[in-house]
Amino acid sequence: MIKIILTGHCGAMGKNLMELIADAPDLHISAGIDRNTLDNVSFPQYASFDEEGISGDVIVDFSHYSLVPALLDFSERTGIPAVICTTGLTEETLDQIQAVSAKTPLFKSGNMSLGINLMLDLVKKAASILEDQFDVEILEKHHNKKVDSPSGTAKMIAQAVASAYTEDRSFVYGREGNQSKRQPKEVGIHAIRGGTIVGEHTAIFAGTDEIIEITHKAASKKVFAKGALAAARFLVDQKPGLYNMNNIL
Repeated sequence: MIKIILTGHCGAMGKNLMELIADAPDLHISAGIDRNTLDNVSFPQYASFDEEGISGDVIVDFSHYSLVPALLDFSERTGIPAVICTTGLTEETLDQIQAVSAKTPLFKSGNMSLGINLMLDLVKKAASILEDQFDVEILEKHHNKKVDSPSGTAKMIAQAVASAYTEDRSFVYGREGNQSKRQPKEVGIHAIRGGTIVGEHTAIFAGTDEIIEITHKAASKKVFAKGALAAARFLVDQKPGLYNMNNIL
């Protein structure tokens, strides 16, 4: 039985995870970390990682980027591995992840969906074949409560595209105030926020008289929860290091 410390358990992703864990015979929630509390849960709830008594085999984090440094301090102090699914992390937090992963197994991905990670391979292949013949623009859509923009997944797609080229690419976030024409080596990244869109990402390859679009649409947050639990199962048996979805694939 894998004991999971679930951060952000009161949020939408936390509730999806609780449903999936309840149906998984090999998983159990040993603690929930959230500034809010829920009624009728069977596990102890804590407001922060500073409280005493928190224990488990692995942390699964869907919280807020400002809370991740405290999570990493706890993980380093206790040796408990952590699956970090929160996006919008600062450069300082990313540096902290690298440092802590030298001592404790950490898993980080901007998107926990299997389909998105396949999409990354597809856009990389497309970019390597099409090269300078096609302009690349990335469009992402999310619900009106999402805080960070552009999404971590859009940045992952942009990085995948850029890695396929022999020459460097510059990222352009929106085009307001830009009075010059599009430059050949740009990768445009654009964000839409509205309603209850779970998550949609499209890589647009626009050439002369033809357009190729590679799109992933998430119909439910459960696709991300399933990926996070797959990562938790994987991580508990690993040595210190920084892992991602490619290790599972």
